[in-house]
Amino acid sequence: MERIRDIMTDDVESCSLLDNVYEVAVKMKELNVGAIPIVDNDKLVGMITDRDIVLRCVAEKHPASSKVEDIMSSHLVTVKKDTESREAARLMAEHQIRRLPVVEGDKLVGIVSLGDFAVRHLTDEQAGEALSDISKHENEAQH
Repeated sequence: MERIRDIMTDDVESCSLLDNVYEVAVKMKELNVGAIPIVDNDKLVGMITDRDIVLRCVAEKHPASSKVEDIMSSHLVTVKKDTESREAARLMAEHQIRRLPVVEGDKLVGIVSLGDFAVRHLTDEQAGEALSDISKHENEAQH
C-alpha cells in the first residue's frame, strides 16, 4: 500500500496572513506553482490558488494589496502522511481539488498534487513495461 508520504512534496513554500495577494502572486510566479498554503504560527489556516486570485480578487475589483485572508479558501480538505494514496486520490476527486495539504495536527508538513499521482502512475507503468520487456528478452535468450 502506497502512502502519501511516498509521493508528497515535503519542501512546501507558504505565505502568512501578513502577506497580501500581490505578494502571494509574486511567490507563485517565482516558484511556478498555482497554489500557496497560508500558515499562521506554523498552523495551516488556508490555501490560495491562482483561480482564487482571479475570481475573488481581480474579478471582484479588489486591489492587489487585499489581505490574503479575504481571498483564500479556509475550509480545507487535508490528509496525514500515513493516508493511503488511493484514499487521497478519492478525496481529491470527491472535492474536485488539485492539491491536498498534508498535515500533522494543524501543522503543514507537505502537499500532494494531481501531478504527483500522474508522475507516480507513469513511473509504475514504465517499470511494469520494463519488467515485461526484460522477462520477454530473457525467455527469448533461453530458447
